[in-house]
Amino acid sequence: MTTPSPLLARHGAVAGSGVDAGVAFHYGDPTAEQRALARGGAVVDQSHLGVVRVAGPDRLTWLNSITSQEVATLAPRTSTELLVLSPQGHIEHAAGVVDDGEATWLLTEGAAAPELAAWLDRMRFTLRVEVADVTADWAAIGEPVGAEGAEGEPVTWRDPWPHTGPGGTRYGPDDASHPGADRAWRLVLVPRADLVQAVAARESAGWPLVGTWASEAARIEAWRPRAGREVDHRTIPHELDWLRTAVHLHKGCYRGQETVARVHNLGRPPRRLVMLHLDGSGHLLPEPGAQVREFGELASGGEAGRVVGQITSVARHHELGPVALAVVKRSTPTDIELVVDCDGGAVAAGQEVIVAGEGVSADRPEPRGPVAHGLGQHPSL
Repeated sequence: MTTPSPLLARHGAVAGSGVDAGVAFHYGDPTAEQRALARGGAVVDQSHLGVVRVAGPDRLTWLNSITSQEVATLAPRTSTELLVLSPQGHIEHAAGVVDDGEATWLLTEGAAAPELAAWLDRMRFTLRVEVADVTADWAAIGEPVGAEGAEGEPVTWRDPWPHTGPGGTRYGPDDASHPGADRAWRLVLVPRADLVQAVAARESAGWPLVGTWASEAARIEAWRPRAGREVDHRTIPHELDWLRTAVHLHKGCYRGQETVARVHNLGRPPRRLVMLHLDGSGHLLPEPGAQVREFGELASGGEAGRVVGQITSVARHHELGPVALAVVKRSTPTDIELVVDCDGGAVAAGQEVIVAGEGVSADRPEPRGPVAHGLGQHPSL
């Protein structure tokens, strides 16, 4: 766990909490901060994120063999992301990936970095790789830039979301019509001792320092899943539309690959990610973990209907108002209104579909013959 950022000493800084503890939630004017980030000119302290460095000549082929992404031939200064899955296909870790030609850098949740580094270290066997949790030495700065780091620049990870990568597939809209298509975001690594100086350099160029309220609101607007928010012990990548950028379906075997392939080819994910537009008239905002229910007959029963899922991320967006991401049962009808439990009462929530309710990817193979008795037909037939 990293120490609190020195930027929390700034006048007006309000500390974040939960997975964003250690950096500022905002610096006094969250609406103006969101607008600055949306305009493409702001810097976000992301020094609470974890950084794992993998060196050695076998690093890329080794990572390729144990994770969900094809990285064996990853070129220097080319960003991607990967997942570490359990044998049952559940997400255990997620990390942004970039190689500088000498080492591969993995950017992950701060609390997850020690565990990820320890797991990788146990998997080295006799291969020529060296794994180190370097979070204490390196800090990330977020900025709304859609470019990879150039030669001579610091190690930089450009977020590939939501552009479907080679070997990936999608459970939501095509890349061009995706609400995250125009979101530019990257993380620049600087020596932790130089964090304040690196931020000051950007401020001198006219970029204000903004908090995680702004970056999280933009992430939710872009339907971008985050391991520290949307993932629990049951999550498989299909539920979050994460096969777009973090999974290669045609690479060799890796832990959890059987589940990924089976759900893609034959099954449907049991849950689906959804965006919720929350009723802001009562000024109530749910907390992550709040239950999501079907609307039900409020007039007769006084209560909402059955629980169908839970809130994973929530924010007050400067244009959209209160919004949230939630994971709900796939069988939840896509055309019904939902309600969310809050401290002070239930809040109505209109859903915007992210993962299609039928649970079928854009390139799911057609069945080769009659479907086994009792399993029904392929949804496209």
